[in-house]
Amino acid sequence: MATPYGILNRMRQGRKLTRDEVWSVVAGAADGSWTDVHLAAFLMAAAMRGLDSDETRELTLAMLESGDRWALAAEFGPLVDKHSTGGVGDTVSLIVLPVLASFGVPAAKLTGRSLGHSGGTADKLESIPGLRLELDRDRTLGLLERFGMAIGIATAGIAPADRRLYGLRDRTSTVSSIPLVVGSILSKKLALGASGIVFDVKTGNGGFFPDAEDTRTLASGLVSISAACGTPADCVLSDMSQPLGRWVGHAAEVREALDFLGGDGDPRLFEVVAAVCRKAARLGGKEMSRKDVEAVIASGAACQKLVDWADAQGAEPGWIDALDLAPVEAVVTAAESGFLEAVDCRRIGNAFADACRPDRDPSRIDHAVALRYDVRLGQKIERGQELVRLYVRRDPEVLQREVAAALVIGKQTEAPPTVAE
Repeated sequence: MATPYGILNRMRQGRKLTRDEVWSVVAGAADGSWTDVHLAAFLMAAAMRGLDSDETRELTLAMLESGDRWALAAEFGPLVDKHSTGGVGDTVSLIVLPVLASFGVPAAKLTGRSLGHSGGTADKLESIPGLRLELDRDRTLGLLERFGMAIGIATAGIAPADRRLYGLRDRTSTVSSIPLVVGSILSKKLALGASGIVFDVKTGNGGFFPDAEDTRTLASGLVSISAACGTPADCVLSDMSQPLGRWVGHAAEVREALDFLGGDGDPRLFEVVAAVCRKAARLGGKEMSRKDVEAVIASGAACQKLVDWADAQGAEPGWIDALDLAPVEAVVTAAESGFLEAVDCRRIGNAFADACRPDRDPSRIDHAVALRYDVRLGQKIERGQELVRLYVRRDPEVLQREVAAALVIGKQTEAPPTVAE
């Protein structure tokens, strides 16, 4: 029988782990037979030595099997899942799912909360008064039957081994290990049981991995390991070297998604939405063009779909009008003329995260705190021009200073492509 000492010694020697050894690690995480010290040593060894594709696949499958598997497609029929690696001002999930559902491609997504500088879909949706996001399998199937879409937070039975390992990764500085990231994401995605998954992998300094090579390695790993585990997948590489949409803020981004579905969409945001919809629809057995996306939006069907879904999930009457902005406004203006040469998107995301959690309590979020991003990389700027408008509860100086420092005005530059497929 594989023991923690034997497995860790094998990794120290640089030897490949067998299937049984990988599964023994995960079983030990799930049942408590591996201590935090043992698991921390495994995570550090995996981060430093790396895990090959076979080891990563077995890690994914073992964490998947440690908990509940919903197997939704087996009962409901073809449906797709969509996952983003996280960004700033990223409302793609709130837009894509109702667009796909309105086009006849059912879609479901178990979502998470904010992580570091990136905003979580769950936090955004919880700005809707009364909305209940907790989902179990039966409730998810019911939403799919009624609306062709379901979004929510999974029960604790999904991938419990990953939950323990994830907590230790943060404490052992192994969060950025690509094989561990792939295994963690997929163990939860595959538990849903969609017939295909499309990944929106963010590039640029606001992405999970700022390095372009790491980003492509992550994208490739998500697609290949998902396929190796039996679920076809595809990916979109989208730019996060600046906020994606016009708004950053939980309630503001829900409002932006509604405005987008109502026909007032930011062009950069549309590029990502169209690319994700096209690949997701193909995984769902249909072809969807840019014109199809435009037609669904123009019909009003997707906007109504999102509203009806929220109502069914418990949103209070008049919830759209309750998506308020914080009352104190401040602006960030250009100190000089030139061009917007660079944006530290991660810095903006971190500053916003601090502003909406003024007491550092992650369970208490001020959903009304927001900023409107009014410029784009490469744009000509005049001295004194408004670049960003802030909406906060109290003294805006800290957020104002951080956002100003994140915007570099200098020489003319060409903005990176919004989507690099």
